[in-house]
Amino acid sequence: MSTQETAEYAPEHPARLHWAQLAPEVYKAMVRLDTAARKGLDPKLYELVKIRASQLNHCAFCLDMHTKDALAAGESVERIVQLSAWEESRHFYTEKELAAIELTEAITVLTDGFVPDEVYEKAAKRFEEAELAQLIAAITTINAWNRFGVTTRMTPGHYQPGQHQ
Repeated sequence: MSTQETAEYAPEHPARLHWAQLAPEVYKAMVRLDTAARKGLDPKLYELVKIRASQLNHCAFCLDMHTKDALAAGESVERIVQLSAWEESRHFYTEKELAAIELTEAITVLTDGFVPDEVYEKAAKRFEEAELAQLIAAITTINAWNRFGVTTRMTPGHYQPGQHQ
């Protein structure tokens, strides 16, 4: 007699639309934009920003992808897990990372219609101008990817690090 039970998970939902196949030029342009946006940014910081924006946008596909990419880049499970509660787990991150995470939230959630001056200034103190421009580009780019992923219901769970979106 076995004491192990097999869990029955909810069925995987199919994607609504395979947009990358149907709009290949847009997809290729997004990949080029993503490649350009990451230049000069620390790979771990880059993935933390992508994970945090994806958490805020509820993009399961991008969360799956960027969590795996962060782990492959050497990020710790603990820091990834704590990211959704970063304000109460500040001691897991550097001041520079905290400024990037806070800027990510401000750019991602524009409910007030702007990025607060104090959030921008905090980031501007921690990043050189060119690096800050790259960070803003990276945050903007992941938000675009999230909108494709959420709208078309891209299915998480199948991505392997090293694959392109």
